[in-house]
Amino acid sequence: MSFPISLLSLTFCLLLVLISCFSGGYSSSSSSAAPTRIGKGYRLISIEETSDGGFLGHLQVNQKNNFYGPDIPLLQLYVKHESENRLRVHITDAEKQRWEVPYNLLPRDQPPKPKQAIGRSRKKPISVLEIAGSELIFLHTVDPFSFAVTRRSNGQTLFNSSSGGGDSFGEMVFKDQYLEISTRLPEDASLYGLGENTQPHGIKLYPNDPYTLYTTDVSAINLNTDLYGSHPVYMELRNVGDKPYAHAVLLLNSNGMDVFYRGNSLTYKLIGGVFDFYFFVGPTPLDVVDQYTSFIGRPAPMPYWSLGFHQCRWGYHNLSVVEDVVENYKKAKIPLDVIWNDDDHMDGHKDFTLNPINYPRPKLLAFLEKIHSIGMKYIVLIDPGIGVNSSYGVYQRAIANDVFIKYEGEPYLAQVWPGAVNFPDFLNPKTVAWWGDEIQRFHELVPVDGLWIDMNEASNFCSGKCTIPEGKQCPSGTGPGWECCLDCKNITKTKWDDPPYKINASGLQVPIGFKTIATSAVHYNGVLEYDAHSLYGFSQAVATHKALQGLEGKRPFILSRSTYVGSGKYAAHWTGDNKGTWEDLKYSISTVLNFGIFGVTMVGADICGFYPAPTEELCNRWIEVGAFYPFSRDHANYYSPRQELYQWESVTKSAQNALGMRYKLLPYLYTLTYFAHISGAPIARPLFFSFPAFKECHGLSTQFLLGSSLMVSPVLEQGETKVKALFPPGSWYNVFDMTQTVVSKGQYFTLDAPLHVVNVHLYQNTILPMQQGGMISKEARMTPFTLIVSFPAGASKGEAKGSLYLDNDELPEMKLGNGYSTYVELYATLDQGIVKVWSEVEEGKFALDKGWIIEKVTVLGVGGSEKISALEINGSSVAPDACNIELSSMKQKHLRDLEDGQENSKSLMVNITGLKLPVGENFSMSWKMGIQG
Repeated sequence: MSFPISLLSLTFCLLLVLISCFSGGYSSSSSSAAPTRIGKGYRLISIEETSDGGFLGHLQVNQKNNFYGPDIPLLQLYVKHESENRLRVHITDAEKQRWEVPYNLLPRDQPPKPKQAIGRSRKKPISVLEIAGSELIFLHTVDPFSFAVTRRSNGQTLFNSSSGGGDSFGEMVFKDQYLEISTRLPEDASLYGLGENTQPHGIKLYPNDPYTLYTTDVSAINLNTDLYGSHPVYMELRNVGDKPYAHAVLLLNSNGMDVFYRGNSLTYKLIGGVFDFYFFVGPTPLDVVDQYTSFIGRPAPMPYWSLGFHQCRWGYHNLSVVEDVVENYKKAKIPLDVIWNDDDHMDGHKDFTLNPINYPRPKLLAFLEKIHSIGMKYIVLIDPGIGVNSSYGVYQRAIANDVFIKYEGEPYLAQVWPGAVNFPDFLNPKTVAWWGDEIQRFHELVPVDGLWIDMNEASNFCSGKCTIPEGKQCPSGTGPGWECCLDCKNITKTKWDDPPYKINASGLQVPIGFKTIATSAVHYNGVLEYDAHSLYGFSQAVATHKALQGLEGKRPFILSRSTYVGSGKYAAHWTGDNKGTWEDLKYSISTVLNFGIFGVTMVGADICGFYPAPTEELCNRWIEVGAFYPFSRDHANYYSPRQELYQWESVTKSAQNALGMRYKLLPYLYTLTYFAHISGAPIARPLFFSFPAFKECHGLSTQFLLGSSLMVSPVLEQGETKVKALFPPGSWYNVFDMTQTVVSKGQYFTLDAPLHVVNVHLYQNTILPMQQGGMISKEARMTPFTLIVSFPAGASKGEAKGSLYLDNDELPEMKLGNGYSTYVELYATLDQGIVKVWSEVEEGKFALDKGWIIEKVTVLGVGGSEKISALEINGSSVAPDACNIELSSMKQKHLRDLEDGQENSKSLMVNITGLKLPVGENFSMSWKMGIQG
């Protein structure tokens, strides 16, 4: 939810902005202003090799100053090539331990402890000038210290912190609460990442836009603002000659930060922690996400049903409304797999409870038994705030187990929907155990199929130190539920609550404890909220994942609003409180694509917008986009009119069309979740992932790919019935009408797109596995398969590849070799008029036991005449019409030719139907195309 900022707070914010501008800090309105030079940097006084193959050095400050606090006089530098494609550069205080992202939360190698090697430091000339790995080379200068990372294969400089005496940025700064470092950038580089935020200019980072990273409950309708997640990583794509190269840079730090991208440089300004850089060499975008997710954790395996369509609303007042929604989707013949409850099922908004009047347990259990019997699923929301209520069992057990974040020795008091709440400390092992026990108790009460963890930035309706007011009800039950009704005082007495440098929090430079947990509050082992704030949602996702996996040994499904580096290993994500506007529809594509880069591949936006109300036309167009989000859910606000897809006849038709195609594509989408899990490959991708050398698509944010070769080109403008779409070079086939072909030299085409039509095109050289669809994924996945083979249109030679992964999606692991999964590689060639299609199967038993068959093969783009002969299947000749097998062909229409006014190119679509090829066995088939007369 999004909450209004009070006038008093705004006044305070403006005052802070003025103070910050005067002292050289960040001004939210002047991100492009010349940077303030804070110091003279450091000099390298020693460096030597360590026993683990790394290098350890020490840096001494050149000239102390008190700007933003005193400098740390001696730093420890640690450099190590951790793999062939990953380099780490770690800089911290040489004399005492500083805060870092906990190593048990995000597992990784630990650098040498401070003080370990200071005695061996020698003030002598530095002999080590470069530290070379197989593809990344670390270079440094001694005084002032700077470092560069270069690519061995072509000498490219990927990162260079040397100011070189220029005016783009200053030297490295390292103070207790202010750290600054910069890098030069080539002017023509394309950068992506640094989120979560709503980027109005599209997926490419835009020079001089503000990029602040600090998890905040600010509605996604706010542009260029730090939102629910913090992902301090960027991918850079640049072309050297005609060859594209991608790499990524992660600054693993959970403290608040501003990042200034000025086109030719990028500057980090952090309010704590350490510099812990990781460089990932690429060189392709897919290589980058593979390397990145191998470090931070692979995307979580997802159950098959999670790829179906989901319906939710805040404001399903009672169970009968939910039952009606499910029934109306069925009547409208719109697919639906999962029905959700926001907090409406709860008793007084309290976690792990049921409203006994509106959601009586016996009736709810009967409803769940009914939907579970057909394969539907049910998911509910839980917020982290635990209501302060002495008669509430969850709270009683929490107090008994001492699981809450503390302030001055007492559980920190905040307010969310139940009223006064305390926040569990998920860094505490006792909290993780207690949380798992509460989830188990709730599951015994209601057998939910997944959990939705919301408000976990953490969101607080109040700020500061609060007490429960005497003599008045809080909340009152009248007026907006998000108004603070506790008695609260601002906390500014510590340097943690009022740090010297003010990040641009909430896009307004509000105090960093504003509407969240006070930053001087304390976690387990004395960890400050100041340091751990942006990890809250991540740590909750880890605890929730552990709890769900322990319930029945099933594959968990968790949807989390707040995320951090590594969250994708545990949870899916939706993009938060968006608006029902055409602009927000456009923004959703960039945000979804960004999260694929962040390793959170199961992601989507609220279809039709969360609030206030979409128009009928917008909802038509939104489901045509949302049907192809990896996570596809309609969700609306309590105060908005109803917007289920069946509410309008026209939207029903668009939903039937778009979701009908999604359900046919489920085997392809599920195979993409497998590849995401084993290699980090995003499900939804920018076009540059498949066409990095095609510069025209580097900034494209109005189209996207599913996998490597299925392109969605939606209408994003009001009143439009055509769409101008960029087609990278090659042949593209409309999956709704495969006789329609676009042959592109790398150009824009204008496509027809009346209200119920979305353009989705399949690229050449692909084999796409599809099924027949259905109203629910459980049914759809048991229907016969069709293989779509696409060759370059009219080519005399060609080859195509595809793959198919199938498993028991209830199992926690998503892998081959367990007896409950099958993997199929699909191949096809076209040469001298002979078409061959075949498969190579691994672990075929699971698919054979399920009885899956391939019933149809469709081949696109073949040349020759419509006469087909010499059909062979598995080495045996098959006569036409034998065994009910039918062969047919149709001419294809080429949009290129129609636009150029030329005669249609001669390519065909060939269909072979009536097949009964077991998916779990290798097959081969071939036939000969007639020679064109």
